[in-house]
Amino acid sequence: MKRFFKDVTVDAADDQFRVLLDGRAVKTQLGKPQFLPTQGLAEAMAAEWSEQGDKIDPARFRFRDLADFAIDMVAPDPDATVTKLLGFIETDTLCYRADPEEPLYRKQQEIWDPLLTAFEERESVSIERISGIMHKPQAPETHEKLSERLTSLDCFSLAALQTMTSLAASLTVGLSALEKDADPDALWRAANLEEDWQIELWGEDAEAADVRANRHADFLSAWNFAKLAGA
Repeated sequence: MKRFFKDVTVDAADDQFRVLLDGRAVKTQLGKPQFLPTQGLAEAMAAEWSEQGDKIDPARFRFRDLADFAIDMVAPDPDATVTKLLGFIETDTLCYRADPEEPLYRKQQEIWDPLLTAFEERESVSIERISGIMHKPQAPETHEKLSERLTSLDCFSLAALQTMTSLAASLTVGLSALEKDADPDALWRAANLEEDWQIELWGEDAEAADVRANRHADFLSAWNFAKLAGA
């Protein structure tokens, strides 16, 4: 698609914000009004439009896509997103360890346990750690506490959280990324600890490196989106 607009501006309306293209408000991909919670997010999304060249590149609309997902998909039924996110705690990457006699196990303890302990203290929950592949369910009380936490989030935060959690295969990483002092790169490395271990042993091919770089970029975009949206 060729660029069809010249001017990109941000408009404030009733404590919400919109991106305007030549004075016309942008709508979501499903045609809904695209109202945004903060001026910072609106300006970042306006920049995505402004930085487009003569031909529109949809891949450069990372923030727009997340905003549209929040409005079109999460907002109509936030409980569905909460349920999907809660499922990740049962298969959380940080909870499943190698056998204790393996060197990887010690590395997992070193990197993962401080993150999980901080998460437990912050969320007032107890998280089961498992060695091997046998599933051990998390306590009902943990599900209840995390459900309350997730239900308290707005649709923009939930959209960002679902993206980060899915990419990390870890709800503990996703929720930790929403903290004000979060280090998203450190959390991403923690989520990819086992993959990094394998790369150290066997190396990495170029195609896999490209895929991982794109996933990392998506994770950082979701983290930035959450911050801009006021999470």
